[in-house]
Amino acid sequence: MRRIKLFLPMLAMTFGLGNLAQAQIQKGNLMVGGSITDMDFGLKKGQSWGIGITPKLGYFIKDNLAVGGYVNVDISKQGQGSTTRTGYGVGAFGRYYANKEDINNLLKNGRFFFEVNAGLEGANQKGEPTTNGFGFGLGPGYSYFITPNIGLEALVKYNGLTGGGNEGYQHDLSFNVGFQIYLPTSKVKNRLNNL
Repeated sequence: MRRIKLFLPMLAMTFGLGNLAQAQIQKGNLMVGGSITDMDFGLKKGQSWGIGITPKLGYFIKDNLAVGGYVNVDISKQGQGSTTRTGYGVGAFGRYYANKEDINNLLKNGRFFFEVNAGLEGANQKGEPTTNGFGFGLGPGYSYFITPNIGLEALVKYNGLTGGGNEGYQHDLSFNVGFQIYLPTSKVKNRLNNL
């Protein structure tokens, strides 16, 4: 009997977690979070290092489709004595989460998504390729919901940058990891009203 008492709550929790990925991506909800990109830390003296941070704020205009804004800041240094490379960006993004009917998900608590972004961006380093202008990116990702309101995610993205500077076009492929917090707007409104 004791085993049944322990088993029933675990069973209920397992079935409850299976629906996590649906409730957060419904029309009217907010998505707040960000990602860390291109982390590179040299372990020997004089080696290069770099990191990028991209906070995001999105709103679900319909089920499975969010739009919003982002800010991007990255900094890196190549070897001893070289100048620091800085990157920046601000713009808009769109993200579509695949329906369970569209793709057989690897895990019940997660969803595949596809993200695109566009905005004003730049990459600057003295004596190296420098471009400032229109930046864009696109790529697939996966969000795993560890709680009803928090998703850990991974995103692989092709990034392009075109405009003025000593190089007209730069591009790269980045791997991003991060998290998003999904908030039903009714809860947000209630919290704001209680302030």
